[in-house]
Amino acid sequence: MSDSRIDGYARGLFEIARAEGTIDEVEDELFRFARSYEASDALRNALTDEMIPAGKRQAIVEDLLGGKATSTTTQLVSMVVGSGRGRDLPAIIDKLVERASNSKNLELAEVRSAVALTSDQQDRLKAALANATGVEVNLKVVIDPSILGGIVATVGDVVIDGSVRTRVDQLKSRL
Repeated sequence: MSDSRIDGYARGLFEIARAEGTIDEVEDELFRFARSYEASDALRNALTDEMIPAGKRQAIVEDLLGGKATSTTTQLVSMVVGSGRGRDLPAIIDKLVERASNSKNLELAEVRSAVALTSDQQDRLKAALANATGVEVNLKVVIDPSILGGIVATVGDVVIDGSVRTRVDQLKSRL
């Protein structure tokens, strides 16, 4: 899908969530859904298979998110999948998250961690990233066991890699 269509969907979803007064919660839920979508071949195939009727794909979304996410989030994902734009879901959601961050004058900070971070750890990390980059950040944490330990943070074009995997790779190259 073209960038203008992705932007259009993102803008529309953002405005709906903002009108509902749930933009912060919906943005977070959508971000986590997009990362799950990217990580699961089965989910991605089910939501993009054109041989499956749109109503059935929407029912899959509602079964997955029902009770675990706000009704706004469920309806927004269902709408995108039902309109045949399932393949573009991560791009649309990423644009929406970027738009939501910009509306709060924050820079998006995507952090990959091997384990879930406590709220205290997230607060300290947010402060450390703001100090390191000079901008206030909207922290989004992605659980990625492949990094083994530590974190990889991306704020705009800046990547801070403090992962165990990278350190092990560096040691291997030295040996």
